Amino acid sequence: MNVSNTLFEDLEMPVIFTYTRAQALEDGVLVDVSETAREAGFVWPVALTAAVWALVEDIPHRYRAWQTVEGRTYDVLWMAYCAIRSAEHHGTELRYTLLLDHGRHRYLTLKLVTGPGDHGEPVVTIMLPHED
Repeated sequence: MNVSNTLFEDLEMPVIFTYTRAQALEDGVLVDVSETAREAGFVWPVALTAAVWALVEDIPHRYRAWQTVEGRTYDVLWMAYCAIRSAEHHGTELRYTLLLDHGRHRYLTLKLVTGPGDHGEPVVTIMLPHED
């Protein structure tokens, strides 16, 4: 069976709009955390969605004396790395929960998605469960 390389190739339909990962990073829709991710054990580039980044930055006032954005970013990434290592199945999506105080909530469930980047390279995106 011969599988088409692109979704619309056989339909001869023009592409109306594309939005690349690079554009999403430039626009702030995604936040590149690859450097910190490497420290946590990742080998592929990693980005957080703006919604996840906002929760990382939302340090409750009572914790500001000892919590930092950098530390919370590392926590999100380290727990993602641990979730990958302990996952019983292989796939492109993994949900995990970590302790991260934000507002009235103490726990945060995130979705880690792997897929191709703009040039087919493997990349990781960490987002809220309802995000795509």
